[in-house]
Amino acid sequence: MLFLGYLVLGAFAGLLAGLFGIGGGLIIVPVLVLSFHAQGVSPEIITHLALGTSLPTMIFTGFSSLRAHQEAGAVDWVMIRRLGVGMLIGAWLGGMTASQLSASTLNIIIGCFAWTMAVQMGLNLKPKAERRLPGPVGTGIAGTFIGWLSALFGIGGGSMTVPYLSWNSVPMRNAVAASAACSIPIAVAGSLSYLYAGWGRTDLPEWSVGFIYLPALLGIILTSTQFARIGARLAHRLSPQRLKQAFALLMLVIGAKFMLFS
Repeated sequence: MLFLGYLVLGAFAGLLAGLFGIGGGLIIVPVLVLSFHAQGVSPEIITHLALGTSLPTMIFTGFSSLRAHQEAGAVDWVMIRRLGVGMLIGAWLGGMTASQLSASTLNIIIGCFAWTMAVQMGLNLKPKAERRLPGPVGTGIAGTFIGWLSALFGIGGGSMTVPYLSWNSVPMRNAVAASAACSIPIAVAGSLSYLYAGWGRTDLPEWSVGFIYLPALLGIILTSTQFARIGARLAHRLSPQRLKQAFALLMLVIGAKFMLFS
């Protein structure tokens, strides 16, 4: 029954990711926290386990999305390499940072991030294209910061990568493609850091590898990619404004849940 629940979670996360154009981590992490609570996982590691399990799912969805953008000719590999190197470093540091924080502190941080996303989507706040993309060093530093925050929140980074690139006058189709590509180094480095940080702990549930819970990972992977495509098709048939308002409401609820767990 638990594995069936993870299949449903993957479908739900993938559907919402396709509908709202976000990484599924914003949905996967809070639902995993609730699931691990129900399983009786130690409260001290529940949030760490949810974050560590969420990140490797982005590897598979990232490759699927990147392939579609590559076929459409929207991938700027020079820009992606510059961002990606920093994101690899930042995501590793983000996972290690999370391992040093208590579950209650992580819950507060993630809850505040969910509320920030709710305000951004609900009010449709978008940065104006005011400057050009900096050189390799500046882009790498930005990538490091985005990667660090993404691993700390257990997400692929699209909610930060796209606004950053739009602010730097990168066309939206290229920004979205870069976000899909950059979610892969974030997911890889972040996953490895959570695996390393949780390795050898005795309070982890069975079938865990570090802070990665394999049954949940497998269940989410099996359904999320397919349902992301369904969500993307549905998004073209529904009102964008209504979708954003619905997402904002969902993020407000998720933020409140995390605050209650803190």
